[in-house]
Amino acid sequence: MDVGMSGDPRTPCLVGVAQHTVREQPGPEPLDLWELVAREAAADAVAGLPAGAGGGAPGLLAALGSVQVVYTESWQYDDPAARLAERIGASPRHRVYSKVSGTAPQTLLGAAASMIAKGELDAALVAGAEALATRRALRRAGERVAWSHPADPKPPYGWERPPHPVELAHELFLPVHTYAIMETARRAAAGESDGQERTGRGLMMAPMTEVAAANPYAWHRRARTPAELVTPSASNRFVGWPYTRNTVAVMEVDQAAAAILVSDGFADRLGIPRDRRLYLRGWAYAEDTWEVAARPEPGSSPAMAAAARAAFERAGTGLDEMSALDVYSCFAVALRAACAATGLDPLDARGLTVTGGLPYAGGPASDYVLHSTAAMAARLRAAPGHGLVTGVGMHLTKHTYAVWSTEPGGVGGDAAPVHTAEPVPIAASYEGIATVAGYTVAHGRDGAAERGVLVADLPGGGRAYAHVRHPDLIAEAEARELVGVDVHLTPDGQVNVATW
Repeated sequence: MDVGMSGDPRTPCLVGVAQHTVREQPGPEPLDLWELVAREAAADAVAGLPAGAGGGAPGLLAALGSVQVVYTESWQYDDPAARLAERIGASPRHRVYSKVSGTAPQTLLGAAASMIAKGELDAALVAGAEALATRRALRRAGERVAWSHPADPKPPYGWERPPHPVELAHELFLPVHTYAIMETARRAAAGESDGQERTGRGLMMAPMTEVAAANPYAWHRRARTPAELVTPSASNRFVGWPYTRNTVAVMEVDQAAAAILVSDGFADRLGIPRDRRLYLRGWAYAEDTWEVAARPEPGSSPAMAAAARAAFERAGTGLDEMSALDVYSCFAVALRAACAATGLDPLDARGLTVTGGLPYAGGPASDYVLHSTAAMAARLRAAPGHGLVTGVGMHLTKHTYAVWSTEPGGVGGDAAPVHTAEPVPIAASYEGIATVAGYTVAHGRDGAAERGVLVADLPGGGRAYAHVRHPDLIAEAEARELVGVDVHLTPDGQVNVATW
């Protein structure tokens, strides 16, 4: 169904956005933040209208037919969407609480747009918030979190799909390690040395800090040089080698964002000016394999390329027509894979972000794309055109590409994956010679190297995970290129151990 035809009253449009950053901890709980940004998004939607027009912001909130909430890591409520709806005076028949994923905001926005286009509702709210900085502050003060409406019993963690048992056995579930493995695989495939990768990472990410410095909602508002980002130090330790702390997403933030979509006809009835409406011209969702070792090429993303092609085709636009970009930036390999998949220069003059990115503007768990969408709306309202917003979920597994525009058109999109890959089989244990496909060294909070973790190609096909335990070998892993090197794997309980 064409969801963007000019003059169609069912065309969905984004009319209200809000962001909020809490800089003093302890701060409010997520439910309070959801309510705050929901009310601010409604106020943004009716800004400039005569007082009380269409019932004002309260009337818009009361008219919501859908309230959707992005999964929060901070606290599990008994019924998140219902609690928010109650707070804002809404009675939506459609209520959703997402699973964990950096793509969740876009899939919720896309679902809302589709329902509006089909005439199933006139207005929808998507909200999200994290209060992880407050949780950290309370923990350091020796206090327990005691927020409202706790789920009882506490539900399982919001995985859409839990980690592979072999990954869990090898303690490979933190993104800072999985993405670092993919970075070393990408680096080797590109023929880059460790120093070239590091230099390129700094040059690519330093301009993002300048955007964050100018963003009033950014968590870190300080411009940094490339060297400051990538040079290891006591304040910039390695977290998952080769990544330093200053080049990875910062999750422990107190931030919230919200967006309100309505039909064009409803916006007309409210009197919302057309120059304040944004249209989701085209978007797409795609998946790579879920396990790092299962990816045919660990350092690249065919699914990203498929999502980009589909989003641009549905929008009737291309990369060159984008006046602004926000490429999901949890880790450098996510940026680089997206640039390669999309045909984008990492040093493109338009910049890679309108917020400053997850390492600097803030990476509130699954919620970041709501912030980038809100920032893109502000950018396009000020300078009409097209903007690209991307999302990444899990271990560079799930991908969304969305083209927003001040001009209606395009054919929208849906969450049906446009790409899947045949996974490489993973062996739980293996004895013998294997070849390193990607690796990292995990570092503790004191900065010390703790263990190496690698993905290895097996002679008969398939892959295996392994730990590197000997201190000399761990140090060697950070001093030379291991990708392509033959190692000997030996099972030790549920873990393979690599030596060479």
